[in-house]
Amino acid sequence: MRAVVADGVVVRYGEVEAVRHASFAVESGEVFGLLGPNGAGKTSVLRVLTTLVRAAGGHAWVLGHEVGGEPALVRRLIGYVPQAVSADGSLSGRENALLFARLYNLPRAQRRARVDEVLDQMGLGDAAGRLARTYSGGMLRRLEIACGLLHRPRVLFLDEPTVGLDPAARRTVWEHLHELREASGTTLVVTTHAMEEAEEHCARVAVMAAGRVLAQGSLAELRAASGRPGGSLETVFLHLVAGGGEDPRGGMREIARRRRTARRLG
Repeated sequence: MRAVVADGVVVRYGEVEAVRHASFAVESGEVFGLLGPNGAGKTSVLRVLTTLVRAAGGHAWVLGHEVGGEPALVRRLIGYVPQAVSADGSLSGRENALLFARLYNLPRAQRRARVDEVLDQMGLGDAAGRLARTYSGGMLRRLEIACGLLHRPRVLFLDEPTVGLDPAARRTVWEHLHELREASGTTLVVTTHAMEEAEEHCARVAVMAAGRVLAQGSLAELRAASGRPGGSLETVFLHLVAGGGEDPRGGMREIARRRRTARRLG
């Protein structure tokens, strides 16, 4: 069974159509990337798949369950790490995780052990007692991922998981994500506009622009489809986006929002 299926998903905000009949599929246990310039609709698609936004058209399934028809069940099966900082700096890493454990309704008797488990899993065991505001950007991101893992989700959605991080912190985050996938078989769905990260870490990707999915597949499949057999993912991406008549730079509002988020992550 496929982990995630989107079939003609449409998202509208008022009169603005942010996602235009987007379709793609994610296999169980893989790392799948949603790529696109700023304003492509990647985050809107994730919000549909995580039940935060109801699609205006089309359908989506997570592990065989229709997102619009079974939102409560879908939420029990998934984890979601948004792009914006969600950790409370006035609480320790452990206190943040315990708060999320309560939100996920984990049994009281299991909470502390499960919190310690996920913090260790993300390499934060030694720093669990420190206030989150003393964490580096990479540590904050790993804390947020740990919180998203508390209920052992089978699919983890991550919106720009390494935005604003330095190269060493990005590498550490990805190392832990791959360890998680290998240990538990968790499916990872990641949005990014960092082509080099997607090329290195994602088995398959879907390329989006202006709310549409322009292509999907492995890098080899996208190279073949674009007629660039030796090209990098960035080269293939720019060719596909330019072919769709879109500006790969995105809008100024989205760029400003991204920079604010990066500053908050440090």
